[in-house]
Amino acid sequence: MQEFKVFQEERPWGNFRQFTHNTLSTVKILTLKPNQALSLQSHAKRSEFCRIISGSGIIEIGDNKYNVKEGDEYNIPINTKHRVSAGALGVSYLEISIGDFEENDEVRYEDQYGRA
Repeated sequence: MQEFKVFQEERPWGNFRQFTHNTLSTVKILTLKPNQALSLQSHAKRSEFCRIISGSGIIEIGDNKYNVKEGDEYNIPINTKHRVSAGALGVSYLEISIGDFEENDEVRYEDQYGRA
């Protein structure tokens, strides 16, 4: 499986950021309601790239926790436990998954909705 590498190239008119190149990917925008959280989970068949679009909260990746804000970016390798939790105003983020994407390719370790 390929690692996720964001590429930026400067041009006379500005720049562009390339997120994938000749790779199967799945692109989603997730919006979490205020003070809600995704499951603590991992994926066996895909890595993920996340870019915070709006709002704030916390992202857990492995043993690390980061306070997130608009513009922050994170890479989540295959088989790494991770979770996004929204702050008081909620959070929206872009998620680009690289690899064999299936919604059921996840192991849930903790979940506030009883799905673990």
